[in-house]
Amino acid sequence: MRRTDSIDPTVPAGARGVEMTRVGDRWRVTRPWPAPLRPYVHSYAGYWEAAASSYRVRLVPTGRAVVLISLGEPFAQVRRLGASEANGQVTGSLIAGLEDGPRECDHPGGQEAIRIELTPLGAYRLFAVPMRELTNRVVGLRDALGPGSEVLAERLAATTDWAARFDLLDFALSARIARGPDPAPEVEQAWRLLLRADGAVPVGRIAAEVGWSQGHLVRRFTEQVGLTPKTSARVLRFHRAVRLLTREGADLSGVAAACGYYDQAHLNREFRALAGTTPGRMAAARLAEGAIAL
Repeated sequence: MRRTDSIDPTVPAGARGVEMTRVGDRWRVTRPWPAPLRPYVHSYAGYWEAAASSYRVRLVPTGRAVVLISLGEPFAQVRRLGASEANGQVTGSLIAGLEDGPRECDHPGGQEAIRIELTPLGAYRLFAVPMRELTNRVVGLRDALGPGSEVLAERLAATTDWAARFDLLDFALSARIARGPDPAPEVEQAWRLLLRADGAVPVGRIAAEVGWSQGHLVRRFTEQVGLTPKTSARVLRFHRAVRLLTREGADLSGVAAACGYYDQAHLNREFRALAGTTPGRMAAARLAEGAIAL
């Protein structure tokens, strides 16, 4: 396995804006992404794991798509929670569309990677396909972005300087997004309305706001976002509940009421469906970038 042992993580990257933060056995490497990418990219970081012990994480729906460029050991398996082992996938670099349920990843450890979270409409521009084709799917990087993406991954792996890696990636992402399809303004407005309300807005009201029939909104929104407006609202409401549960003194009944669930039982059912666990366990485990350590 190739490692970036030549990088001294204790030395600031300095003028080129790279910051490294250690969390346990993992180094997280970040740099602000350029202004043209900011409407489309939600988060952007490199990872470098000092330990090579295997682990498993559960991924929960985030309302975002993910690009993972593997620079070291690939994930051994990525599978939908509850799926048979036969449906597991051996993967390297990959993309994951929007999800409406949990997924688990096994990893042998020693990962070195770049992980990019895209807004739904950023993913639509980058992937340039109907996003419903990627819903609840994990596919290889080449399958989603073509052979040029493999060349990029090889160049990133061959570069040991994180600032230079981010330079390469910024250029590639900006160029492809600039060529991508423009989302419908009505879909952009619908997504903003959902996001601002943490999902607590009826689909009928959104349709009226954007000037479309409800049926037409559902079709176009699902094509460009990947989830229906109703499912997107469900995911956004779930994430608001997760945020509230991590606050000191939070109680399940109060969180359920604040997020618009009928009662605590409804909150529990939604957490089971979307995360495969209970609200209490979810709060204790602490969600980090869509993942819960198992």
